[in-house]
Amino acid sequence: MHVLAVDTSTSYVIAGVVEVSEDAIRTLAHRTELNPRGHMEVLTPNIVDCLAQAGLNPADLDAVVVGTGPGPFTGLRVGMATGAAFGEAMDIPVHGVESHVATACSTGTPDSSPVLVVSDARRREWYWSVVDATTAAIVDGPSVSASGVLTDRHPDATVLAAREIAAKPELVPASWNVTDEDAHPTPEGLVTAALRRHTLAGLRRP
Repeated sequence: MHVLAVDTSTSYVIAGVVEVSEDAIRTLAHRTELNPRGHMEVLTPNIVDCLAQAGLNPADLDAVVVGTGPGPFTGLRVGMATGAAFGEAMDIPVHGVESHVATACSTGTPDSSPVLVVSDARRREWYWSVVDATTAAIVDGPSVSASGVLTDRHPDATVLAAREIAAKPELVPASWNVTDEDAHPTPEGLVTAALRRHTLAGLRRP
């Protein structure tokens, strides 16, 4: 099964083609471009480049997985609209997963402890979710809060922080265990999240 994965919930424009077999998930091609204001301009060309690198045509895709945020609306809608358009054009299913869940599933094999995923909501606020990556489930959130409110609520968290958050150490409490200072979804993380929720189960090209 070949899956197109896209996310535009952060300052990164994420696109990739992921191959799912019975026993493995493998990224065939990906583009991760830091471009906070260029989601609309670069996403589709990057998808085309990924398909070419993977040696596939759009008709070879079996499904689309798209990040659903939280994220700034202007950028977020680009990924969701593009994913929906590919699904409709190719007559294949489109699966949405929360971008924070995809971020947690992008860090490799998870342990049993939930992680706090934090991304930039701008206007001095943070988007956040507490995610159990083993089940691809959100156990608290998603929500948006000022940094002080969040650190009071989760003072001793294991944290995956977006680059904009990690760049402001004065706002990050010393009690946090920040294990990723540039956390964002990846194509493989998006597909892994969908698989752990079983939303991709049973999809195979005849």
